[in-house]
Amino acid sequence: MQDLLEKLPKIKIVPETKRELPQTPGIYIFFNDLVPIYIGKAVNLKRRISSYFDLELEPKTARMINEANYLSYIKVTSELESLLLEARLIRKYMPRYNVVAKDDKHPLYIRITKEKYPRIITARKIEETEKNLAFYGPFPSSRSIYTTLRILRRIFPYSDHKLGNRPCLYSHIGLCNPCPSEISNTKDQKVKMELQKQYKKNISRVILVLSGKFDGVRKDLQKEMHTLSDEENFEKAKLIREQIAGLDYITSPQIPTDFYVENPNLYEDIRKKELAELKSLLKRGHLVINKLNRIECYDIAHLSGTNATASMVTFTNGEADKNYYRHFKIRQEKGGSDTDSLKEVAKRRFKHLQDWGVPDLMIVDGGEGQVNAFKKEIRNIPIVGVAKHPDRLIVMDIKMKLESLSLNLVSRMRDEAHRFARRYHHNLISKIYKNEIAV
Repeated sequence: MQDLLEKLPKIKIVPETKRELPQTPGIYIFFNDLVPIYIGKAVNLKRRISSYFDLELEPKTARMINEANYLSYIKVTSELESLLLEARLIRKYMPRYNVVAKDDKHPLYIRITKEKYPRIITARKIEETEKNLAFYGPFPSSRSIYTTLRILRRIFPYSDHKLGNRPCLYSHIGLCNPCPSEISNTKDQKVKMELQKQYKKNISRVILVLSGKFDGVRKDLQKEMHTLSDEENFEKAKLIREQIAGLDYITSPQIPTDFYVENPNLYEDIRKKELAELKSLLKRGHLVINKLNRIECYDIAHLSGTNATASMVTFTNGEADKNYYRHFKIRQEKGGSDTDSLKEVAKRRFKHLQDWGVPDLMIVDGGEGQVNAFKKEIRNIPIVGVAKHPDRLIVMDIKMKLESLSLNLVSRMRDEAHRFARRYHHNLISKIYKNEIAV
């Protein structure tokens, strides 16, 4: 099998290089000819890589940049994926400037001990004599891994301490729950076995998440939640639902790091498949579109009908293109009707077809009423709606269930439109509130 680094396109480092870099999460690799000398992660690849050429660097970093003559990158879909993929590749290739860490400290590992009640701890070294269920790393950034572990601990509580005579401090705030010290001192054997089972389940799920197997964990949680609901154990079902929400927060969408190692172009391939599936879905609704290079999505935000705002977000080839985002402050006095607000937005958008560009598809957050309001003002551009519970696409008078890749794409656009509209609305309300206080 061809090695990962051989698969990656090598970009020669010249002053123009940073212009073409994507603004997505991912990992990047600096090469000296064909030898990797540094691997890093980024929330925004363009901003992070550009910083190496725009800032005054520390001596070691400056030396590394002077040696580097090529770079490569792999786009991923979340910060956690970039963190796990970075650690995996550093461990595999051991680039010189990753191994020689800042101040000559050893990089950080996550260690899961092989004990009756496994602990999740960090370590600067992994000794061969130590018994581990699993270990991950090295992670060059201690801040990012501590942040990840804090978030994971809120979702799946675990212990980092040895057994004691009483429950630990973290058990009182739900971060070590059930606490191994409490379990070991429990007299009731039935209760004890149940607590042991729960603790080991939490550890197993942390291991799966750190291995990049997010989708399996989520399915397991959903199955458990439905079982608890059927048994009318709604309190526990609610806790599981909160775990699912927490997992979604750090891992959406879910792609194992193995996939990126096998195919460094996975990010682009997924976007192409998402667009192809959406195109196929539209065709089933008798809406044939030759290309979906540019899609716009619209949403309305208001507070009890007042101070309404709207957003337009633009996705190019399945990826957010913030150069073409637009805010709208609704001008009509009665902004309580979403359809009236959308009609106003459509009118204003129509005036800018030439200077803002013409999209291949417009998506409106809402049903037939919202879609028809848009269609009255804009013709010759396909317009569809997106509704929730369940997620479905409104294509003319046909309601089509969104699933799999098409759901990922449309949900991402809808959520981004909603976020952008709410942000503008909150800013507007804050200004009004401050003015009222000033008066």
